[in-house]
This record gives sequence, C-alpha cells and structure tokens, in this order.
Amino acid sequence: MKKRIAVAFTGPSNSGKTTLILKVARKLIHEYNMEVAIIKHDPKDKARFDVEGKDSYKFSDTGAEVIVTSPHRTTYFSQRKSDLDDMIRLFDRFDVLLVEGLKNLPLPRISIFRDHIDEDYFPYMDALAIDKSIDINEYDVPKKVAMLNLNATQEVIEWILQNGKEV
Repeated sequence: MKKRIAVAFTGPSNSGKTTLILKVARKLIHEYNMEVAIIKHDPKDKARFDVEGKDSYKFSDTGAEVIVTSPHRTTYFSQRKSDLDDMIRLFDRFDVLLVEGLKNLPLPRISIFRDHIDEDYFPYMDALAIDKSIDINEYDVPKKVAMLNLNATQEVIEWILQNGKEV
C-alpha cells in the first residue's frame, strides 16, 4: 500500500488558510498526480450544504446518516461527531489529507498568519506560514518551528511531503 500522509492548517479567520489549502491541493493533484482529500472543521456549525424543503435536507433533518449519490458526486451527511480515523475511513483512497482547523488532532500543523501572529498558537504549530505583512523579528518563535513563505506554494508542499504524518 502507498504511503498516505496528513497535515493540518490552523490560524485565525481570514488569515489565508482556505486559499493556501486550495493552492496546495491543486498543485498536488495537477502537477504531482496525487489524490488529495480535504477535511474542513466548522467549529460554529455555520456550513450549509443543502436547502430546506429538498429531499436530502428532509432525510438529514431526521437525524439519520445520509448519503446522496449522483452520477458525478457522493455527499455524506452525518449527525455524529467523528474522530480523525472515522473521517479517514470515509475516503476510499488518497495520498495527502489536508485538514483545516481541528487544533486538537495529533497532526503536523502549519499555522497561517497575516499582519499579526497570535503567540497562543506557538505550542500547536510545527511550521509558520507568513507573508511580508509580518516582521518575524518582533516575535519569539520557538526554534522547532519551521518558517514558510505563505506565498510560496512549492515550499509549503515540500514541507508537507517531508513532515506529513503517515495515516
């Protein structure tokens, strides 16, 4: 079996997490020919994937586990909290799993910041991705933390491939 790795991205709202994940995923898929899976944490339960009144909404609203399948996609609606292993089992195959959020997962973590770094993240990060809006000399970044250029997608990918956790 091929090695599968996972890495997490964390940072405040509007720091660029989703944008970086999209760039990394596209490059891994189109230039590295890798299969990518993405898990996004929705801590405030704001995401809406269906429209009230539609059958899939009615099914999901019962509290049941629901799978909606079509010729081009399959969508899974779950009413249960899942741990990382449960979520990984939902993906049949992947080479790289990118997780947005979920600070408590035991995964190598890239923290993303613009303008200001919240030092409360230091204990949770393995790498720090920033742009020129931050003067790194103003912070006492732990020595174990790798420094990455937020705008250098290739650099971020290389860090992921070297440091991702085998899952």
